[in-house]
Amino acid sequence: PTPFFDRAALPPGWTHPGPAVIIDASATTLVEPGWQVRVDGHANLILDHLAAAPPPALSTAADPVRLEIFANRFMGIAEQMGVALQSTAWSVNIKERLDFSCAIFDAAGNLIANAPHMPVHLGSMGDSVRAVMTARHADPRGIRPGDSYLLNAPYNGGTHLPDVTVILPVFVGETIAYWTAARGHQADIGGTTPGSMPPDSRSIAEEGVLLDNVLLTDAGRLRETEVLAILSSGPWPARDPRRCLGDLQAQLAACTRGAAELQALGTAYGHDVVAAYMGHVQDNAEAAVRAALGGLKDGAFTYAMDNGAQVSVAVRIDHAAARATVDFTGTSLQLPDNFNAPRSVARAAVLYVFRCLAGTDLPLNDGCLRPIDIVIPPGSMLSPEFPAAVVAGNVETSQVITDALFGALGILAASQGTMNNLTFGNAAHQYYETIAGGSGAGRDFAGTSAVQTHMTNSRLTDPEVLETRYPVLVESFAIRRGSGGAGAFAGGDGTIRHLRFREAMTVSILANRRAIPPFGLAGGGPAAPGETRVERADGTTHILAATDRAALAAGDAIVVSTPGGGGYGPA
Repeated sequence: PTPFFDRAALPPGWTHPGPAVIIDASATTLVEPGWQVRVDGHANLILDHLAAAPPPALSTAADPVRLEIFANRFMGIAEQMGVALQSTAWSVNIKERLDFSCAIFDAAGNLIANAPHMPVHLGSMGDSVRAVMTARHADPRGIRPGDSYLLNAPYNGGTHLPDVTVILPVFVGETIAYWTAARGHQADIGGTTPGSMPPDSRSIAEEGVLLDNVLLTDAGRLRETEVLAILSSGPWPARDPRRCLGDLQAQLAACTRGAAELQALGTAYGHDVVAAYMGHVQDNAEAAVRAALGGLKDGAFTYAMDNGAQVSVAVRIDHAAARATVDFTGTSLQLPDNFNAPRSVARAAVLYVFRCLAGTDLPLNDGCLRPIDIVIPPGSMLSPEFPAAVVAGNVETSQVITDALFGALGILAASQGTMNNLTFGNAAHQYYETIAGGSGAGRDFAGTSAVQTHMTNSRLTDPEVLETRYPVLVESFAIRRGSGGAGAFAGGDGTIRHLRFREAMTVSILANRRAIPPFGLAGGGPAAPGETRVERADGTTHILAATDRAALAAGDAIVVSTPGGGGYGPA
């Protein structure tokens, strides 16, 4: 039983390790386990926190139960990072649309776990972390506690310029034990159009401000002046640099939260144990993918795009070695437009597909790719050379790669095959969104209507928030009935989104699947392609191309009809 003491009867120097209840004339003090109560020479009641007993030493060998525990702890840390980022972000794009991703990495920069955010971000963030590691280790200054870095360079681990990654090393003593990273799609990073998704860019310079391994914090000091100067530089600078900085600080807060949780995990179990289980979760993912390869057959697929390019992929399964080769030979050469996708984007798509095929409940991590050899021809649209434009490669070509891979394996009909990237803005406002469509049907299931598919996983901003923050009205948003492909299992339907503007705006659409529809599989029918239409206040209308822009006056509207998903099997 918990003892009770009368404070008036306690002499100076008296101590008692809790639990205890101290009663005096004015209050009751509860001393809980882990605390000690004492009385000093001035009759003050002092509570001291007792040092916790060190946890029992754990083995670094893999244990099935602890493997599950650590896998969930790693995922939980990434999820906490996401909550911190969403809570502190400035822009609607991150706070409301959730266009961001958070992840943790081991000392070598391998992806260990992520929150369920954006697949195209998560599969490529490891390249960003490793790019910073390589560059900074070669720098005489090196990497110091309190440093953090910015990177969006598509030719050095990034994807496209709006996706800026904040990268933080996590030290244990003087050694880097882990890394945390948070990637957020900036509402505007500059470029020729508001929202930084120009449909007609022909070089990386037209797409915004390039951040290649930029120091964000220097030994704990935020380099605010220096970063704002960079964001305000170049021929097409960021239109709201302080909003960018606010989101970058939110990303840094997320990384810091992740670092603190990793430190706490290491304190509780031992950093050697945490490092060991970072290896074990990758081993587990590798084993799951190898098992999945046993049920796959060789296949090939070529998927044409609206701009005349094509993505070709052949998948060859070595059942004896439990390995696969994913070969993109035959894919179009580097393009003059902006549908070029950096290698990190292709890698992200392959990682996503094989993680889906693994089926078990395991974190997306770099272990999934250990049994996969990826062949990407240099100079192709999936391995472009600077200064090729790439803004659509991350959002559009990634979707084509994913559909082509599932098509080659004969598993899934095409989903809408585009993110329907809509941006609008003027000098005062910039906004970007991706619009849901239909998902493809599979061997034993129908597609889903009005859903973000594959490499995107963002929301749409709630109409109340959108109409409050921007001079726009959401006149309707509905399922586009009948747009999914027919089949034994039908594809999902797309959507119709109708926005009317209360101020003059430049509106841009960056999309695909307006001319060539999403394919059906195994005899299933194709889905309906998409369409983007401008409706003027005077009643006239015109159709925009798959990648196009228009100047809209107050009272004009944009209507985006998104593609459905392909059907599977003959109807």
